[in-house]
Amino acid sequence: MYNYHTLDNGIRIIFRKNSSNVVYSGVYINVGSRIEQGPEEGMAHFIEHSIFKGTEHRKSYHILNRIDGVGGELDAFTTKEETCVYASALTEHLERCLELFSDILFCSTFPEHEIEKEKDVVIEEINLYKDSPADLIYDEFEERFFANHPLSHNILGTKKNVKHFSPQMLKEFMTKHYTPNRMVVSVVGDVDFQRLVRLCEKYFGSVPCGSSTSNAVRADAPVLQQPFNVTLNKRTHQVHMMVGCAAPTMFGEKKTAFTLLNNILGGPAMNSRLNIAVREKHGFCYTIESQYVPFTDAGIFYIYAGVDGDAASRSTDLIMAEMARLRDTLLTPQQLRSAQKQLIGQMAIQADSGLNEMQSIGKAYMNFDHVDTLDEMNRDILALTAEDIQAVAKEYLAEDRFSFLYYK
Repeated sequence: MYNYHTLDNGIRIIFRKNSSNVVYSGVYINVGSRIEQGPEEGMAHFIEHSIFKGTEHRKSYHILNRIDGVGGELDAFTTKEETCVYASALTEHLERCLELFSDILFCSTFPEHEIEKEKDVVIEEINLYKDSPADLIYDEFEERFFANHPLSHNILGTKKNVKHFSPQMLKEFMTKHYTPNRMVVSVVGDVDFQRLVRLCEKYFGSVPCGSSTSNAVRADAPVLQQPFNVTLNKRTHQVHMMVGCAAPTMFGEKKTAFTLLNNILGGPAMNSRLNIAVREKHGFCYTIESQYVPFTDAGIFYIYAGVDGDAASRSTDLIMAEMARLRDTLLTPQQLRSAQKQLIGQMAIQADSGLNEMQSIGKAYMNFDHVDTLDEMNRDILALTAEDIQAVAKEYLAEDRFSFLYYK
């Protein structure tokens, strides 16, 4: 189903053919905020902005117009462990996309006047984030949960750091970290794979291997902190609350079971246990959801809800009661089958989007050097038993493992 190829300099290519007249392409780089140190914090995200500001061959306007001018879309994002630059365009413009990726990733010049303007943009992004408690609470929870570890860093960095970034600092950071053996070119579309390989050779093949010896960006694994229970006065209309604990890592053997558990508890469907218990039965909130985020050497699970102030304590009790149910009571055969079918259906819908699939397989190939097909993932989900789900609930959702953060 997937085609793979590795260039001589270490850049890996993954491709899946489909029948769409739109091609989805991107470059994943195994560099995120966790690799930053001290005054570098926020640099990976700032570079993600700044590579669009000028290269040896183009000014900012020409970069932005290169894909948008033919009706395509160009974008990028940064997480704690990766950066991705990607585009969607008509199939005939694949070469245009790949050439532009190469230009901005390996020939960016970071013009000083453009960098100074972008500092103001990123500072406003930080201000915008601080004005959104429903977003801010996630980062503050992680800062406390991963205290004294690079995973605690805010991806956006600090205003102080951003103000001191210079073109030379950005160039040195990219030269050190954005090396071919940390890169994956991911493409989904109706193109010939051998042509794709030739284009990648043309635009990426001459890039030097660099000094990096590993494609993994891992510092020491975080040490599990003591659970905390913190309430902060944020003068918000709602109480924003977060309940969270450690979870399996990206490479953990219990990852699939925990993924299914999370979907049962607070996944995107309206019939999740938390949505039924807290919103539908009691009307305590508009939004309640759980998320499971696996990193390469750690994992975090958290539940977020925005509730009326008078309902915060009761909502917490209801949340903890739902997790106790998963620990104490086996799923019935019907409940297990329904949960498996629901997750499999959600995954199929996600995979039906070419953009989602391109990003999914790019990240998977970057981390695992292999990508499971949808059928293989479905097989793993269907192999789970009720005992598997209860076992991970007992191991990870024990009441004394949880931390709490409230904005009031």
